Amino acid sequence: MGRSRPVPLGRWVALVAAVVLFLEAVGIALLNWFLGMVVDRQDMSLAGLDPRAMTVSTWIAGVLFGLYLALCGLVLVFTSVRDRGPSGLGRILLITAAVVHGVLGAFCVGIVGWSAFAFMMVVLGLIVLTLMAYEPPGAAVTGGGAGKETPSGGAPQPV
Repeated sequence: MGRSRPVPLGRWVALVAAVVLFLEAVGIALLNWFLGMVVDRQDMSLAGLDPRAMTVSTWIAGVLFGLYLALCGLVLVFTSVRDRGPSGLGRILLITAAVVHGVLGAFCVGIVGWSAFAFMMVVLGLIVLTLMAYEPPGAAVTGGGAGKETPSGGAPQPV
């Protein structure tokens, strides 16, 4: 019997990040649903806005942000299954998710606390580690030599 090939770290990181983003998507959607119910039951108004409009807009925001996070999780699942880095729109989605988690993490320190900040930074780290574990598609693979090649194609010259 031969030895089985170890599973690359990038594949596991992408899978864990996908699970975390799916859980976060559900959590964000439920949080916005709850906040919408609170606004509706308290009959709150902000600057004369209709309370029902605030409730519905909170629910819509929760669904949209939850779908965005779930889509990012789906990109990470595909990355893990194919064991190849995301390209195009998938890569852009993951970069924007990393930026969103960085900004929200900064806000979380003052508003929610250090535990929320730590969670946001863990998710940010998982996304960035996934992006860094795989070379971007179309990236030129260079030789191992340091220096510039001569125009005639000879040996590399020191820089």
